[in-house]
Amino acid sequence: MQYLRLGKSGLSISKVVLGCMSFGDPAGGTHQWSFGIDESRPYFKKAIESGITTFDTANMYSCGASEEITGQLLREFAKRDEVVIATKVNATMGPGPKGGGLSRAAILTQVDESLRRLGTDYIDLYQIHRLDPNVPAEEIMEALHDVVKAGKARYIGASSMWTWQFAKLQHTADLHGWTRFVSMQDQYNLLQREEEREMLPYCLDQGIGVLPWSPLARGRLTRDLDEQTTRNSTDSAEEILYGQTAKADRGIIDAVAAIATQRGVSRAQVALAWVMHKPAVTAPIVGTTKPHHLTDAVAATELKLSTEELTRLEEHYTTRPVSGF
Repeated sequence: MQYLRLGKSGLSISKVVLGCMSFGDPAGGTHQWSFGIDESRPYFKKAIESGITTFDTANMYSCGASEEITGQLLREFAKRDEVVIATKVNATMGPGPKGGGLSRAAILTQVDESLRRLGTDYIDLYQIHRLDPNVPAEEIMEALHDVVKAGKARYIGASSMWTWQFAKLQHTADLHGWTRFVSMQDQYNLLQREEEREMLPYCLDQGIGVLPWSPLARGRLTRDLDEQTTRNSTDSAEEILYGQTAKADRGIIDAVAAIATQRGVSRAQVALAWVMHKPAVTAPIVGTTKPHHLTDAVAATELKLSTEELTRLEEHYTTRPVSGF
């Protein structure tokens, strides 16, 4: 496993980030395909043994159960200072003004709730889960700054939004001498490359680490286009994110499959290696629901694609609407 600094910050993370949306309570929240703690345990053990040190969750995943499982299993398999825990805030977690959003009241309440569920004294990377348009930039950034100064988070990050919105938040922090975002977690994969227009160049210029979510397009890049899985048959997100571009996607998916066959590797390795080739990207966030998903993710860090292969993977892409925020 390779380790890199997250943007220009001093935080070192593994080249693969384990996404923890898969771990939670199938009966709680919207993720019926998530695993309870006993099913989740082998994945955390394998991740730690593979050298993965960075784990990304959110307060909303399975209504908090993901944070609970993540915290408990990391305590079982690692020392706190050996791992990087990232979580997110914004989603509605309860009634009243403190139950969700990015108001000062909500951020200060929800960070304590996340710390309690994770069973830790601090969060390594505390991220806003999209933007709350109803709260002024000054209120958001000052509250996050206070969270860092209180020792409850070491660094802060953001997730999918328009580049101008992200730049506005950073500028607000700079004007007041508050803590800046060190990372952007956005949707980026072979089927959704619109972030190449503004967000990725901005992050590269500003030294902001990029942690793509859904680097495999919710598994769409790992199988034939019409293949059904337990997840895509119970979760409408794949259709919402990618359902309108199936014709163009087929050429990309076929190219992934052809290169995987020629290389003697899995499609997932090819698609992840493509993401890792991009200079703005620090590390993709990879979700797992089968043991080989972790194996593929780790193997992808060693797969080098040729210029010709990169061209084949990219040539069928067509402009599409931005999605995911």
